Amino acid sequence: MRALVQRVSSASVTIEHEIVGSIGSGLVILLGVTHDDDERDVEFLADKCVNLRIFRDAEDKMNHSLLDIKGEALIVSQFTLYGDARKGRRPSFVDAALPVHAVPLYEKFISAVQAAGIRTASGRFGADMLVDIKNCGPVTLMIESRKA
Repeated sequence: MRALVQRVSSASVTIEHEIVGSIGSGLVILLGVTHDDDERDVEFLADKCVNLRIFRDAEDKMNHSLLDIKGEALIVSQFTLYGDARKGRRPSFVDAALPVHAVPLYEKFISAVQAAGIRTASGRFGADMLVDIKNCGPVTLMIESRKA
């Protein structure tokens, strides 16, 4: 499981001209699922995201987590995180899990972040979404549940 995590001042996701989710200060988490991911990957990655110390403290150092700042999370499914563009000009997505496997894990990830006490918003799995991200810093990190 992969998460592209961005520290944001605000973010929203729009589907068919309707805002379906929005947050203030916090994290946008673009989440990709691969074939052999399971609930252990969900638990590891959700815990890592909510406790990742990438928010500034009073001394302007990245020492606070999403939990510390009482921030919010916008979680968006992103199968293209498992795209492989090493050969040719068109990426291969064979490492991305099919919806039958990915959707339940995506939903469990959202629930795990909520269970940590974080207000969440999300996109819609498989939808064509417009994601408006106001990246703060900018700070963007790729986190994986397993060592590649």
